[in-house]
Amino acid sequence: MSKEVKIDVRNLTVGYGDYVLLKDASYQVNKGDIFIIMGGSGCGKSSMLRVLTGLIAPLKGDVFIGGVNIAQGKEADVQKIRTKSGILYQSGALFSSMTLAENIMLPLQQYSDYSPATMREIAKLKLALVGLAGFDDFYPSEISGGMKKRAGLARALALDPEIVYFDEPSAGLDPISSKNLDDLIIEINQSLGTTIVVVTHELESIFAIGNNSIFLDAASKTILARGNPRDLLQNPPNQEVYEFLTRGEKK
Repeated sequence: MSKEVKIDVRNLTVGYGDYVLLKDASYQVNKGDIFIIMGGSGCGKSSMLRVLTGLIAPLKGDVFIGGVNIAQGKEADVQKIRTKSGILYQSGALFSSMTLAENIMLPLQQYSDYSPATMREIAKLKLALVGLAGFDDFYPSEISGGMKKRAGLARALALDPEIVYFDEPSAGLDPISSKNLDDLIIEINQSLGTTIVVVTHELESIFAIGNNSIFLDAASKTILARGNPRDLLQNPPNQEVYEFLTRGEKK
C-alpha cells in the first residue's frame, strides 16, 4: 500500500536574488513522517523551511501541500494551508509580555471563532500536552529554556495542525532537555498522527527521531542523499554523507 504524500516538492530552486543555495530539488514527505532536513552550515536548511512554511517564495519550482501549490497558489489557498501547519522556532519565539496561556491563545484569536473561555481551556490542554500543566499564568522569563521550547510547541499545536515544522529544536538546550524534547516530538507524532518536519544538524536527534530525511550539500547545491538516517549511516551513498553522519566518532 502506497503512503499518502503530505508535501510534494518538485524541481525547487531556493535562494535570494542571484544567489542560489539549492537547485532543482525534488522530494516527498509522507503523512506521519518525522522528516529530517539535514546538512552542514550554509546548505540552505533554514531557507528550505521558510519556503515550506510560505515565508519566502522559491526562485523556481513547486511545493504542493495538501494538493495546493503554495509556491504558485492564491493567497487565500496558501493561508488555509498555513492554518493547518504549526512551527516551532529556534528560540521558541514567545512574546515576553504575555503569559504562556496568552501566547498559545494568539493563533486561536486570529484563526478561530472560539469564545475567550474556550480558547483559555484549549491553551490549558495544549500546555498539559507538552508537560507544562499548571504553568498557564507564567511568563517566558520565569521558565527555563527547555520549558520555553515546550511552550512554543504548545502554541504550534494550538490549531491541531496536520504538519508541524521545527527549526533547530535542540539549539541552546542541554542534553537532557534536548532528549526530553525529542521524546515529546515522537509522542506527538505517534499519538496525534502529526507529520513533522525538522531542520537540524544534531546527530543524536537525527537518529533518535527521524524515519525519513534529505541531506543538503552546500558545495553542489543539491540533495546528496535521502531516506531513513539510520539506513544512510549503515550504507552511506557518498563521502560527504558518511563524514556528516559519523562526525565525532573516534577513528
